Amino acid sequence: MPRRERPLEPSDDVVVRFARDLRLLREKAGSPTYRELGARAHYSAASLTDAAGGRRLPSLPVTLAYVGACGGDVAEWKTRWHETAAELAVTKEPNDDKLAPYVGLSAFQQEDAERFFGREELVADLLSRLGERRFLGVFGASGSGKSSLLRAGLAANITKTRGQGSPPVVVFTPGQHPLEECAVHLARFLGESPGTLLAEFAEQPRNLHLRIRQALAGDTTSADAVLVVDQFEEVFTLCGDGQERAAFVDALVFAATDPASRTRIVLGVRADFLGHCSHHPNLVDALRDAQVLVGGMSPDELRRAITGPAEQAGYRVETALVAWLVADAARQPGILPLVSHALLQTWLRRRGKVMTVAGYEAAGSIEHALASSAETVHQTLDERQQDITKQIFLRLTVSGDGTEDTRRRVAVTELGQDDPNTALVLDTLTSARLITRGQDTVELAHEALIRHWPRLRDWLAEDREGHRLRRLLTEAAADWLRHDRDVDLLYRGARLAAWQERALDPLNDTERAFLAASRDVVDQALRVRRRRVRWVIGGLSSATVVVTVLAVLATVLAGRADHERALAVARQLVADARAQLQADPELGLLLGREAFARAPNEESESVLRQAATDSHIRATIPAVAVGGEDDFAVSGVAFSPDGTHLAVTDTGASLQVLPAADDYTTRPLVLSGTSSLGKPVFSPDGSHIAMASIAGVAMVRN
Repeated sequence: MPRRERPLEPSDDVVVRFARDLRLLREKAGSPTYRELGARAHYSAASLTDAAGGRRLPSLPVTLAYVGACGGDVAEWKTRWHETAAELAVTKEPNDDKLAPYVGLSAFQQEDAERFFGREELVADLLSRLGERRFLGVFGASGSGKSSLLRAGLAANITKTRGQGSPPVVVFTPGQHPLEECAVHLARFLGESPGTLLAEFAEQPRNLHLRIRQALAGDTTSADAVLVVDQFEEVFTLCGDGQERAAFVDALVFAATDPASRTRIVLGVRADFLGHCSHHPNLVDALRDAQVLVGGMSPDELRRAITGPAEQAGYRVETALVAWLVADAARQPGILPLVSHALLQTWLRRRGKVMTVAGYEAAGSIEHALASSAETVHQTLDERQQDITKQIFLRLTVSGDGTEDTRRRVAVTELGQDDPNTALVLDTLTSARLITRGQDTVELAHEALIRHWPRLRDWLAEDREGHRLRRLLTEAAADWLRHDRDVDLLYRGARLAAWQERALDPLNDTERAFLAASRDVVDQALRVRRRRVRWVIGGLSSATVVVTVLAVLATVLAGRADHERALAVARQLVADARAQLQADPELGLLLGREAFARAPNEESESVLRQAATDSHIRATIPAVAVGGEDDFAVSGVAFSPDGTHLAVTDTGASLQVLPAADDYTTRPLVLSGTSSLGKPVFSPDGSHIAMASIAGVAMVRN
């Protein structure tokens, strides 16, 4: 009976194009027969014919063998095969994929407990430990399945074994404000509003213990309330308030360790954050001998995790595929999200009720399935939407500080969902299960995206400092908005300067408004400062003018005082000169000269003229030292008998004979002696001069 062929669907166009290009490659190789190709490729002619038939995408090995036999570029066709497989996955994804037996990158939730397989022994161990202790820490690498273990394993099992009205099991993640998240998730159980609980927990961490104890006061069972804090590392990566972080940790530890406690606490922590826990001594004490390490699954556990969900949903997994997956993933603690994603993609490519190796290869296997899915979704978007996708993923990621980068849960409002393009991108990413959306929040489906999608790694590596600044700006803007736009919370100084040259396109409306308000406040302060400077400069200028005027006035007054003082002295000298004109004309002349020198006015000039008229002095001879000596004095003078010469002796042992009619401006004739000379005496005829020295020597000079 001939095989019934299913009709081609529009989505199968990608397969038809792929097969057509294979046939073109064969024609370029000289159109060998499929039997000849089979001999070269070591595959049957039927397999190669089917590969070029266009009814389905051939497996990767068959494709590469076909290409190699035709002399084509094997590496190029391998890449093309993965691209075609990824494109086929998007176009063939059914609308009812929520019925898939696998959750992909998302963690198993409590409602997924029936399809959660492989961790039965570990769940039993956690239940046993939690029965013995009130505080438990579950540590494991990212991707080891902690969240699924705590939610679909531990929490679901406790809830299932308890009846109606029993103490609840509350599961939550701490987020940016852990006390607030705790209050919100406990509000229904405690019968109080979240705001009231938050105020109580923030005021006194002990109140968490008291509230739970009060709520269970009438409970007659021995069961306790169980608080499961998943992704506890968010306390360190997202919560920027050290006081709130400490209060949250204190509240949890006290609620579990108080002697009257009715609370049991379970923390799910990424293993690389164990060191951060050591910063809280009370948390260290609570975790002592209360730690469970989640490792990779054993081969048997993996088999159950692979086949269990499929069989429960009525599907079958090929034995070869199970073996392949187990070989790829066994004992690798961080690979479970990739396995789950590869299984989901393989299920989307199933043949009827069977999940096949061919479907697994078409999905890209564990190694390429996640990157292929993410890249394919990215390529379906236009340029504007791709840019929005980049900004969304950057906002959903926190750069690690000494640890690996981690995901961040954000409010939908932060992403600007009012923009139609943003809303479309969010819907697309959610449908592809790359992100998960809560009622008002968005987060990455799993941190495996950060490690295994090359494009996202490149985005994060482009500008790590800018990524850090954007996250700090987001938190600051949200805090500013939460406090009614308090100006004291705005950026100033270096924090604002860091955004001076950075592009504002990736920012949302709140962040742009925050920066604009920050700049307005700084500009306003600068304008006030400039006005003050102008006032100060104006005041200084005025003061300078005043000081200058005062200085000039003081100078004028001082000059006037000096003039008045000189005039007064001159008047006194004039009076003294007049008094001496009759008694000592020579002294009167000297006083008159001094008066005129000090104040050359009519009064001083008049007395000087009168003194000069009355004076008997006809000339003044300047004394000149012989040999440049300074210590000498005139000892005697004498006129020659004919009045033509003047003889002068001095204590410097010199005799000077000067023409009587000389104006004495030229250097006189100098005759040197040996000691101080007395008064000279001319001979009657004027031809000789006699003088005596103090050394007792009489000398005669002609």
